[in-house]
Amino acid sequence: MRLTSLDVFRGITIAGMILVNMVGVADHKYSLLDHAEWNGCTPTDLVFPFFLFIVGVAMTFSLSKYTADNKPTKAVYLRILRRAAILFLLGLLLNGFWNKGVWTFDLSSIRFMGVLQRISLSYLFASLIVLKVPGKNQWVLAGVLLIGYWLTMMYVPVPDYGAGVLTREGNFGGFIDRLIIPKAHLYKGDGFNYLGDPEGLYSTIPAIVSVLVGYFAGIRIKERKHLNSQTSMDFVLFGLCCLVVSIIWDVAFPINKKLWTSSYVVFTTGWALMLLAACYELIEVRLIKRWSKPFEIMGLNAIALFVSSVILIKITAKTQIGTGETGISIYNWIYQNIFASWAENLNGSFFFGIVAVLLWYGFAVVMYRKNWFIKV
Repeated sequence: MRLTSLDVFRGITIAGMILVNMVGVADHKYSLLDHAEWNGCTPTDLVFPFFLFIVGVAMTFSLSKYTADNKPTKAVYLRILRRAAILFLLGLLLNGFWNKGVWTFDLSSIRFMGVLQRISLSYLFASLIVLKVPGKNQWVLAGVLLIGYWLTMMYVPVPDYGAGVLTREGNFGGFIDRLIIPKAHLYKGDGFNYLGDPEGLYSTIPAIVSVLVGYFAGIRIKERKHLNSQTSMDFVLFGLCCLVVSIIWDVAFPINKKLWTSSYVVFTTGWALMLLAACYELIEVRLIKRWSKPFEIMGLNAIALFVSSVILIKITAKTQIGTGETGISIYNWIYQNIFASWAENLNGSFFFGIVAVLLWYGFAVVMYRKNWFIKV
């Protein structure tokens, strides 16, 4: 079963990711197109968990023949492991790609974790849970993972810091990451300074739930024999409940993307369910599809667009024109001379991001017309 609304949802998400990634390099950007400094959540902070949610919905259809009476074979587990390994290796390649015009894949200092690595591990463990844990117990396990993460982060003391210190250096997840990952391979940006990682190992535990809830939503779609508005309404109501629960939970365990807190998982799940409901209602139920074709085209090649766009950003942001004090990155030269020069800084960065999305959409159209669909 091919769910067009899921491809559209994926396309909206990849377009959003390209936009915020491109804008993110600029010195000036609208706050809505930037990540929250620490606690809180902006629209930009919704993009990554939406990807995990989408992975979960897609799993419903890719694993459905193994979750009924049929038992998965060794080949199924190998296929899941292969996909997870490819995603993880792609993430490593992006982490080590390009600095000042040269390839810098240095195994002694490369950052181990990242966006694709988190998707890889979350997909791997969520798939194993789906295949090995009976249906209702999956919900119980999802709750245990979220509550267990909350309790350890808030009540297990960290040496030199104590319990419940939710800072970059003092949180329990960062402490676990420092025990497992060598310092040289941790994240050094955004104030972390090798003290942890915003896509670290320990904080991947609640990210698994982001995938599982997507899987549960996919199951709901499959259970409905007819495409109707009741499914959309179910998603909206459950999404609203998630938002209420997350706002209450935020008081005790703040919504925080960089720590991937349990309240953040529930909050972003609420918004993901409502966006899926909108896409499903318009496309599958009411057959209003004309607006969605560009996003569907982008969604069919999401991984290719993500990897290619990140590589291009790295090249333009880290390759300089000129040397010394007069040197400027290709990105900043384009931003300052083509966009900010007439639209000023904030609008300039925004329009730069929009143009980037349109360019990658054009690339996706070419791939679509040639029937090139790159899947992992």
